[in-house]
Amino acid sequence: MKIGRKEKNDELYKAILQLKDEQECYEFFQDLCTVPELRSMEQRFEVAYLLYRGWIYSEILKRTGASSATISRVSRSLNYGTGAYERLFARIPPEEKP
Repeated sequence: MKIGRKEKNDELYKAILQLKDEQECYEFFQDLCTVPELRSMEQRFEVAYLLYRGWIYSEILKRTGASSATISRVSRSLNYGTGAYERLFARIPPEEKP
């Protein structure tokens, strides 16, 4: 299920676009999210990248510790989502990718 755009949501996304560098981003998300929320997002991002690179579920499970349900949900996002993961991965220099 995709979340619809709402005025309140727009303010958060506009604020994120104002972050100037990795340190500001890190600090903002530290303040915004709990540690488990951050770890979950970081794990999903890594899973998405590994799926994008063609890794199989069992390899991803070993490397990340993500559940098969998480891997499956991320896979659905890659296959049927908005294409945001792919656009972002294309912008990240190879040496910086997870």
